[in-house]
Amino acid sequence: MTDDAAHATDTEAVLWDIGGVLVELRSVREGYAAFVAELAADAGRDPDAALETWQSVLGDHFRGREGNQYRLARDGYEKATAALFDGDPPADWLETFEAATKPALRPEPGAVETVEALAEAGYRQAIVSDIDTPEAHRMLEAFGIRDRFDHITTSEAVGYTKPDERMFQDALSALDVAPERAVMVGDRHSHDVTGAAALGIRTVGYGEEAWGDQADHEIEDLREILELLGVES
Repeated sequence: MTDDAAHATDTEAVLWDIGGVLVELRSVREGYAAFVAELAADAGRDPDAALETWQSVLGDHFRGREGNQYRLARDGYEKATAALFDGDPPADWLETFEAATKPALRPEPGAVETVEALAEAGYRQAIVSDIDTPEAHRMLEAFGIRDRFDHITTSEAVGYTKPDERMFQDALSALDVAPERAVMVGDRHSHDVTGAAALGIRTVGYGEEAWGDQADHEIEDLREILELLGVES
């Protein structure tokens, strides 16, 4: 981690990505698999083949977007589910999806305690994530930390994905915090880090895919953020 403790007292807000930062991505994929397995069992289909189809259709949905314009994840989930039922998904597919995926969700190591410690220390916190709004709330509520965030910026609400500057500006405006007094924590250099850095937000790259020349700090454990900001854990 870069030694930049002189900036710690200047920081008022911490901006967080969700997937791969607060939420373990493997747990998200496990939830998808549990959902599809339940559908496959009801339809008498092979679960592995059903999951392959479901993932392929979902991937095509996201790849079909134009530039940084956002495509709703739940529209992709519906398309992928419909593909398993000849274009006619069960009427209660969304309820089944939420019930199957929620128990699988796991936070990244140290995520919950770091969010809690920052809140207790008086830092304002916001989400800046390429995600549907209801899904963001559902994930944070699953970990009991929804009330630790002063604002949630999602790509559904803004209409664009990171690194589009509107994502970061939305959070800064809601918090009424200047870019130089905020820190962005993300796991992708090309989205989270470069997008935030372009606005003058200090950046914390979590994991190797976020490390690079635009990352002010490179960490492997989220609890390092507390040290960076001088917060006692």
